Amino acid sequence: MIDRYTRPEMGSVWTLENRYRAWLSVELAVCQAWHDAGRIPGSAMETIRSKAAIDVDRILAIEETTHHDVIAFLTSLEEKVGPDARYIHLGCTSSDILDTANALLLTQAGGMLLTDIDDLLTELRTLAFRYKGQFCMGRTHGVHAEPISFGLKMAGFHAEFSRHRDRVAAAIEDVRTGKISGAVGTYAFIPPDIEEKALTILDLRVDPHSTQIVQRDRYAHFFSTLAVMAGGIERVAVELRHLQRTEVREVEEGFGKGQKGSSAMPHKRNPISAENLCGLSRIIRSHALVAMENQPLWHERDISHSSAERVIMPDSTILADYALVRLTKLLRGLVVRPENMRANMDRFMGLHFSQRLLTALLDTDMPRQEAYEAVQRLAMKSWGKVEYFPDVVMQDADMQERLGKAALGDLFDSGFYLAHEDRIFDRVFPNGRGGKPADAGV
Repeated sequence: MIDRYTRPEMGSVWTLENRYRAWLSVELAVCQAWHDAGRIPGSAMETIRSKAAIDVDRILAIEETTHHDVIAFLTSLEEKVGPDARYIHLGCTSSDILDTANALLLTQAGGMLLTDIDDLLTELRTLAFRYKGQFCMGRTHGVHAEPISFGLKMAGFHAEFSRHRDRVAAAIEDVRTGKISGAVGTYAFIPPDIEEKALTILDLRVDPHSTQIVQRDRYAHFFSTLAVMAGGIERVAVELRHLQRTEVREVEEGFGKGQKGSSAMPHKRNPISAENLCGLSRIIRSHALVAMENQPLWHERDISHSSAERVIMPDSTILADYALVRLTKLLRGLVVRPENMRANMDRFMGLHFSQRLLTALLDTDMPRQEAYEAVQRLAMKSWGKVEYFPDVVMQDADMQERLGKAALGDLFDSGFYLAHEDRIFDRVFPNGRGGKPADAGV
């Protein structure tokens, strides 16, 4: 990943040292719970706390022999702590430590993603209010439909990412679950009270019924939520790519001094950030499938999930962090061109008023299909002769007779289409916000 977009904090979550520190936090919490229950003497607990430390190189060296990372970790601790290390890992199985530590790591990473989403929401909110009232053409199927505002477009993305935030927060809470229940989850060598005490120390929830592991539906929920959010990131990116097309050019990505767009064509200014985000979003979504494939393990547990999770846990969260930060920076530097928005509306020759005319005819008790065909006839005439649609309508004798010239003239006011913009903004931004909207002229 590119350093200027990825915060180092997210990568640091998944370093070996931080991973081992999470393991040690779990082991110390279990020891503390045993100590409180009277199983570990105070002197031994003090020795464990003061001497237990992480030595990444030593752990890796031991693992070359053991081919078991948790045993290598425990052996390294025993070398440092001495005889009192016999109390470490008491009654535990490896997954007690691994899965509970995963809860700590995923919660840590998830918290950073929530901060990223908040930053993105701030930028979307700023753009929404800055361009509130700024007409642009709404499009369906890539074809001009009816006017909206660029502010409404950004408000719609804000509403979506508010939902993404809620889903990510819920997924974090789901995955913020540990287990200290022994080899097959029966608490045969470590009672539930020890688990509850240890997880309380770690600020984690207790899995009500684990096997040897925390069941992977929780992980599937977390990574699927990131996948859904990646779809939202790509939706924004696709919109910006379309709006930057030469024929549209309503927005442009910021283009820095000295930046180059093409090795062959010096004039090119391409939507590279938006295109990169589309590609990376596909990778994040693919990881959700891996997380779901990890759900059906054999019996109380097998190890087929482990290798896959060592890839998707760091990669998905780092990519999501990267994508959110890069999208926020893209929006912060976005060049918006209201003059082209107005020009594109004019290029449509006022045909966006067709439904307004249709509705006015219906209000005169004209049958719907007859009214539709009458408006369509005039619209096709406007297309064919490249004439301004309101002029074609105003000159039509049948329309003059049915609606009158004065009423016809009132139909062609673009302000009609943003009559409820304030209501939509109140829904999306219930706390409101001041600020002068953009020029609403067309």
